[in-house]
Amino acid sequence: MAEGNHTVVTDFIFQGFMDHPELQVPLFLLFLMIYVITLVGNLGMIVLIRFNSRLHTPMYYFLSSLSLADVSNSSVVAPRLLMTFVVQAKPISLAACAAQFFFVCNFLTNEACLLAVMAYDRFIAICNPLLYSVVMSKRLCVLLVVASYICGFVNAVVQTPFIFTLSFCDTNVIHHFFCDIPPILKLSCSDTHNANTVHFILSTIVVTTTILIVLFSYMYILIAILKIHSAKGRRKTFSTCASHLTAVTIFYGTVIFMYLRPSSGYTTDPDKIISVFYILIIPMLNPLIYSLRNKEVKDAFRRMINRKVCS
Repeated sequence: MAEGNHTVVTDFIFQGFMDHPELQVPLFLLFLMIYVITLVGNLGMIVLIRFNSRLHTPMYYFLSSLSLADVSNSSVVAPRLLMTFVVQAKPISLAACAAQFFFVCNFLTNEACLLAVMAYDRFIAICNPLLYSVVMSKRLCVLLVVASYICGFVNAVVQTPFIFTLSFCDTNVIHHFFCDIPPILKLSCSDTHNANTVHFILSTIVVTTTILIVLFSYMYILIAILKIHSAKGRRKTFSTCASHLTAVTIFYGTVIFMYLRPSSGYTTDPDKIISVFYILIIPMLNPLIYSLRNKEVKDAFRRMINRKVCS
């Protein structure tokens, strides 16, 4: 369909990693393996927490919510990414592209909020241990998780119309493997100033707010740890935060690099690699980080395996 001197685009084609034909089979197998590990790890974490009464604490309730956000976010992108290696040039409609962006934006915001909530949970556990069970009540935990989902929904529902009501002309090839903001806006023949501004403002609010909660929580945690006299006590206390701190560093490092910068700074290949990290690698790593460095999770897993073997 033509509009003026332009051909109006109604569907898109992901270029993905097609510009490296010699790597198609290895990349397909790599991404398939990552996605399978993500599914098994995160769904396994949810089941383990759900059916082990010793893990029915606020920290593990938030961890199961994080696992749900991770597996959901990865599942929005990974199946279609894998399809690009099998079926050449399969288009995605404008509506489907908008839906994919909506869910990615929703789950990424949800994850940022949950990481902040988990930092607050560690702050209460370490700095106010006697009040922990009172402060982190079941009602508050549910409200915090619901609030994180609401934040994700609001962010996605505001940003999506600003982007996908633009006109897209001439080329329909997205130089990326999913419908992300920078490569989508590059295809628009409309003025993208408002969309860029809204995206930058909302991303800044989400990232700044959640990072401040994390930083202030860990500042008080560090002060509390330094007051512990024994080195063994300090190490034991810090070990309860190490997994979360690792996950926070990886997640915010990639998201800040990707979204809190001018759209003119977008570069195709490096940004694809960064996107692979927060869409695919981090959801795969989170259950590994929280299980390999967590004695309670490892013990619960062993007990579950022993019950299965003995039954």
